Amino acid sequence: MTTTTLTSRPSPAAAGSSRRTQAQTQAQAQTQAQAQAQARTQAQTQTRTRSTRPGAVTAVVCLALATVVAAMSSLNVALPEIARATHATQTQLAWIIDAYSLVFASLLLPAGAIGDRYGRRLALIAGLVIFGGASAVAMTAHSAAELIGLRAVMGLGAALVMPATLSTITGTFAAEQRTRAVSVWAAVAGGAAVLGLLVSGLVLEAWSWPSVFGLNVILATAAVAGTIRFVPESADQDSPRLDLTGALLAVVGLVALVYSIIEAPGQGWTSARTLAGLALGLVILTGFVAFERRRRAPMLDPRVFARRGLAAGSLSIFVQFFALFGFIFIVLQYLQLIRGDSGLVSAVSMLPMAAAMIPSARLAPKVAARLGARTACVTGLALIATAMITLAQLTPASGYWLLAAGLIPLGAGMGLAMTPATSGITSALPAARQGVGSALNDLSRELGGAVGIAVLASLLTGAYQSHLRLPQATHLSAAQASLARSSVAVATHLGGTVAAQAQNAFADGMHLALYVAAGIVTAAALGVATLLRTAATGSIEPRVAVG
Repeated sequence: MTTTTLTSRPSPAAAGSSRRTQAQTQAQAQTQAQAQAQARTQAQTQTRTRSTRPGAVTAVVCLALATVVAAMSSLNVALPEIARATHATQTQLAWIIDAYSLVFASLLLPAGAIGDRYGRRLALIAGLVIFGGASAVAMTAHSAAELIGLRAVMGLGAALVMPATLSTITGTFAAEQRTRAVSVWAAVAGGAAVLGLLVSGLVLEAWSWPSVFGLNVILATAAVAGTIRFVPESADQDSPRLDLTGALLAVVGLVALVYSIIEAPGQGWTSARTLAGLALGLVILTGFVAFERRRRAPMLDPRVFARRGLAAGSLSIFVQFFALFGFIFIVLQYLQLIRGDSGLVSAVSMLPMAAAMIPSARLAPKVAARLGARTACVTGLALIATAMITLAQLTPASGYWLLAAGLIPLGAGMGLAMTPATSGITSALPAARQGVGSALNDLSRELGGAVGIAVLASLLTGAYQSHLRLPQATHLSAAQASLARSSVAVATHLGGTVAAQAQNAFADGMHLALYVAAGIVTAAALGVATLLRTAATGSIEPRVAVG
């Protein structure tokens, strides 16, 4: 006789209950692990705070921050002298400035992850050494190609430095000290670009263009010494593994895109090489987005842009610095090569922008609270677009009042739009993801500046070359004529009718670039207005669930 053993199956209700119990157990374990990690972080922060001098740490990291932020703009003052010394073309001048910004922007997120994982103090020192070493070698450069390569290396160092400065503050200070230190950090990040212009102008009054790189060496050396002496090491033991594939895709895609834009005047905007490069860059960046969406711990989660406040804030910051850094690249050449101002005078000429930006930034939170963040952001962008249109009226014979009339609304618009845009990014994310918000804010700014320089410089160069009419009676050699077409600095140095034609052609290119900038800013203002569909309460869109 065969005995059959029957195995009873659990009922559906029992199975569901078991699954719920397992899920609750896993959730409790995950919550407990997160709480333990947070407790370890708080304990480490308290230990570091007791053993450090907050004032000294803040001063050192802000010095490091000012060093790398000022380098984005300071070399613009020296561009005419560099062009004459190295015979750099307009395209090469764009690369000398943008090589730094492009590498800086594209490596910002992975470099920040390196600091979080392996130590922020180590990343800070390594970045400053790379930045200062490349600057020291740049003092001996004799060609545009050397400067382009060395500026790219400087951008690598800057990418390690900038995120490490803020994360050192947030990872070292207690909550009551952190707020004050972050406000100082934000002020330095905003004002260092203008300060860099002024200091470079002063330095160039006494020395030649290599002295601008020498200033970088001095500042980097002081920051390294201060970091070794005062800054404690901090790292996040629970940070995810580095997303090397995502970083590579982002860098290659951005480089392909910006390279194609900058080289377009020489190749032709509709040439197969330009179109293929633009298409390749867009395809790679699309692949980056698809790859990041599938990762459990992505370098940049594209789904965060489903939050309207964050998307609007990122768009606003990107476009503000697109217009600002593109304009600075153009206007400092205009002041020195077309108006004939010295480096110092041209830098001082930019002060009305800063004078309008500071009170506007202080007023922005009150405007956003009273009229709504949507109104503040859109009004600020409208002022920037108005400034671009006003500045597009400049000619070789224009007086300074017209420049000032454009700089004041530019500064006021930047100050009014920047604060609510930054708040839109940070307020759209929970407290646990504020590091992502800070990184997105920095990325939007640096990437906007890099793309702005590329686009506006390319439009300027293309229009200058097509509008330059060299008189037949000047008896220029073929080599001189070629140099005059490729470099405004060379053409103005030749004097006479060649210089006059070059000045007019440059003004034509400047008009085109600034009108395009105005159009892009206007389109962004409409986009921001559409994204921020809220009542005028000063708050950004309610948070939406993201994967």
